[in-house]
Amino acid sequence: MISEKLKPLMANNSVIRAMFEEGTKMREKYGKDNVYDFSLGNPNVPVPPQVNEAMIRLLQKSEPDIHAYMNNAGFPEVREIVANSINKDHGTNFDKGNIIMTCGAAGGINVALNVIMNPGDEVLIFVPFFLEYIWHVNNVDGKIIRVKTDKNFMPDLEDFESKITDKTRVLLLNSPNNPTGVVYPAEVIAAISEILTKKQKEFNRTMFILSDEPYRELAYEGTVVPYVTKYYPNTIVAYSFSKTLSLPGERIGYLVIPSEMEEAQLVFDTASNANRILGFINAPSLIQKVIGECIDAKVDVEYYDRNRLALYNMITELGFECIKPTGAFYLFMKSPMEDDKAFVELAKKYRLLLVSGAAFGSPGYVRLAYCVSYETILNAKESFQKLAEETL
Repeated sequence: MISEKLKPLMANNSVIRAMFEEGTKMREKYGKDNVYDFSLGNPNVPVPPQVNEAMIRLLQKSEPDIHAYMNNAGFPEVREIVANSINKDHGTNFDKGNIIMTCGAAGGINVALNVIMNPGDEVLIFVPFFLEYIWHVNNVDGKIIRVKTDKNFMPDLEDFESKITDKTRVLLLNSPNNPTGVVYPAEVIAAISEILTKKQKEFNRTMFILSDEPYRELAYEGTVVPYVTKYYPNTIVAYSFSKTLSLPGERIGYLVIPSEMEEAQLVFDTASNANRILGFINAPSLIQKVIGECIDAKVDVEYYDRNRLALYNMITELGFECIKPTGAFYLFMKSPMEDDKAFVELAKKYRLLLVSGAAFGSPGYVRLAYCVSYETILNAKESFQKLAEETL
């Protein structure tokens, strides 16, 4: 017997993960180089060499606290390094008292929602969105309210304002966006902030932006990703090094809780305790220390940019429709078939693994992750050609 609350989770297990598992079976059958897997956002770019070097160096030094418990918010010196890095990049004024090290952005999101949500509170999310947000919100017995976007996947601000009620607690924001690759510009963030500020007064209720930013550094063509705390004080930022350092399995990230937030110290202290009682205890000690030594390291964004252009140009030249992404490492392509799930199934015939847009709340589209090898994209052209011939 399993929890009634988790039964729907098992009944609708992650479509993305299921596709990944199917890809493993196909590779065993057809060979690794003959399967073109665009399903999972698992970075293919190597970890920057200084990261591995720092791991080895830290282990060889064998400092007394390298594997020890620490303050639930993380090592103070690492939090100070993270704060200074953000300040340098974004002109903010944070210190270690604004940073909580977390088990990736997902761990941070769950900590934040547990701190600021009550059962029945509403979380607004622009569609399409990352499927697992549903479960993060369900974990705190909240309710997701879906907000429209336009044909370019930019927020529909009228719909956004109309969806805010006296039960609204959070706008869960994701830019650069998974699955669309869209970056919300400064004027959109400013407009969102203005609406929320007005609605806080109207309903006499504190409302937060929870900004999920694992793709912040993956922006192209000079695109600027606005730092949301500079526009709206009641913002919590959830960040992950999974993509920017190719470390998804290490589960390391942080929360930013700005001092300008209402009851900021109480929120910070509660989040530190939530880190413990939710079972994370603290972010992994070794990788925290590594981040402290490698805060300026970044993966090769040009690698992703080359992939982005190669895949976008390929599929559009074949006749598929897609908004050109300016961030993250995803393309959100319009399905040429009315049933996007049927289109995904048909793509398997040509050993192409795509993910249905229905998994992101947007039927009629499919997501392609281009964090693969450049050769995979080039070698997939014939399969995409055959798929186009059959569907367009």
